Amino acid sequence: MPDPVRTSENEEHWREFLTRGDSMMHVGRRVFTHLPSDPRCRLCTAPFSGFGGSLMRVIGKKPSSANPNVCTSCANALIRHHGGAEVEGSMLFADIRGSTTLAENMSPAEFHALLDRFYRVASRTVFDHDGAIDKFVGDELVAMFYVGLSGERHVARAIDAARALLRATGHLDTGGPWVGVGAGVHTGKVWFGAVGDASHIELTAVGDAVNTTARLAAAASAGEVLVSVEAAQAAGLDPTFQRRQLELKGKRLPVEVVTLSA
Repeated sequence: MPDPVRTSENEEHWREFLTRGDSMMHVGRRVFTHLPSDPRCRLCTAPFSGFGGSLMRVIGKKPSSANPNVCTSCANALIRHHGGAEVEGSMLFADIRGSTTLAENMSPAEFHALLDRFYRVASRTVFDHDGAIDKFVGDELVAMFYVGLSGERHVARAIDAARALLRATGHLDTGGPWVGVGAGVHTGKVWFGAVGDASHIELTAVGDAVNTTARLAAAASAGEVLVSVEAAQAAGLDPTFQRRQLELKGKRLPVEVVTLSA
């Protein structure tokens, strides 16, 4: 049986981290994002390769054996504070449109290179907007923005990141995007934390707000960001933006959204 005292302590740790932040992580992210090169720790942004990666290894930051997407020091913290907390957060989902057709017309190596480019660009965009990467699932980005990392304007940061990702993938280019991307943004109560054990640890976000954001991204066309009205209002978007209602798979009631472009 889980230790109720330990579980409560870990929950309090996560709530503090998610709502107030960690000063050392903020400092680290400001420094590490300027060092080459990708890939990086999805929490502190420490680089894993190139000159920056060599520097990080000197201070003990390298890909963790428990999860190669985070560095050893961040992974140890996740293992030590297993669990999470429920807080207000904003989710960004973005995925490649028509990836099945793309893969059909490319060699596996070419498709991998395209996905790798998308991962790099999406990671950089999220980090530049003070977000955290939950995961990449196939051709989809899942990112979270919360007060402790993104500030009180975490909803606006998530929307800005989504629009910046469309620009970064070429949706304003005269020749068209190098890959078509659709995105969704929603805000609400989210459980965010660490699951797994010392052999394999994962960061994850769960809850209805997460599921709704995933459905919004799935419904978005290439070059679109579907933003729930709740998120649009919280971010202070122009209230005259045209709204529409969407029937989303698995949702009992229609979801009202505004549509943004790059």
